[in-house]
Formats: sequence, C-alpha cells, structure tokens
Amino acid sequence: MDIIQFFIDFVLHIDSHLLELVMRYGTWIYLILFIIVFCETGLVVVPFLPGDSLLFAAGVLAGAGLMGYFSAMGIFLLAGASGDCVNYILGHFAGPAIFRKEHRFIKKEYRHGGKAIILARFIPIIRTFAPFVAGIARMHPYVFFFYNIIGCILWVGTLVSTGYFLGNLEFVRTHFSVIVYAIVLISVIPVFVSAVRARMMKGK
Repeated sequence: MDIIQFFIDFVLHIDSHLLELVMRYGTWIYLILFIIVFCETGLVVVPFLPGDSLLFAAGVLAGAGLMGYFSAMGIFLLAGASGDCVNYILGHFAGPAIFRKEHRFIKKEYRHGGKAIILARFIPIIRTFAPFVAGIARMHPYVFFFYNIIGCILWVGTLVSTGYFLGNLEFVRTHFSVIVYAIVLISVIPVFVSAVRARMMKGK
C-alpha cells in the first residue's frame, strides 16, 4: 500500500518531486529518468509508472534552465525506443507458451499494425502492452522497429517540447499541477472509452 501511495503521490506531484530529484542528484537525473521511462515502456509489470506527465515536467524544467533540452530529449528517446524493443522481444519469446493455452487478455488474432504502435505511445498502460502484444503477434521486426522509432520521436518530441516552450508562461507556472492532472486525465480517456465501447459491443 505504501508503494502504491508513493507512486500516486509521485504522479500527482511530479513537478515538485522531479525538481527535488534534479536539485539533489544533478546530472544523475538523466539516468534516473532513463530507468523510469525504460521500465514504463519495457516491462509489462509496471505500466503505472509516469510517462506523459514526466516528459512534460522534464520539458518545463529544461525551459527553466534546470535541465538540458536536447539531453532530456535524447535520454527519453533512447529509453522509450529501447524499452519497447525489450518488450517486443519478451512478447516474441513468450508467445508460443501463451498460445498453447487460452489466455483471457491476449489472443492470437490481436495483431497490431504500425498505426497502433504509434498511437499507443500516447495512451498509458496501452503504451506498455502494445509492443509486448506486437511481439506475441509476430509483427515483422523491421516493421516494428520503424514504427517504434517514429512513435517514440512523436511522443517525446511533442511532450518535452510542449513543456519546454510553454513552461515559461505565467499561466503554466501558476497552474502546473492542474495541467499535469489534465495530461494524466486526457491520457486515460482513450482507455476508458475503449473499455466502455467494448462492454457495449459485448452487450449486443
């Protein structure tokens, strides 16, 4: 319970926590950010780690001169792309074992195209599971790698740059926590809509 409360507090107050980490660890913050994003995208057991809000918050701190903009971009790109690759490989090798029996959440017909890999980047939880399922579905490695890179560039570039260029606005500084909450909420909406739509279709 304490761990869950810690992560909830970290996500909801990511601005103060990230600033504290930057002030305490200096350049080591880039390693910390790499580990968080790598785990969030590469390990299906931790889809609850912060993603969108973390990128936005890092962009804001970069805009304030507390972090390097290009350094943050590079670390997030490396972590996000490599994390998805690891997740894809895990799914690829776990696939045969899963398909030998019925599975409640992952079925062989769930095949993700390149568009899904890109869009999944912007949806929490789905972002973590999409590359794993792509590996299980045996998406061609070159195809997955291409869309993985494109999706990662769009995801990181959009969120970090938005934080960087808008972070100096008085409104953003004053209402930063509210904006982070909004990002988290907006990111979760597609998951909620998909769940409701699936339930409605099931009821027909």
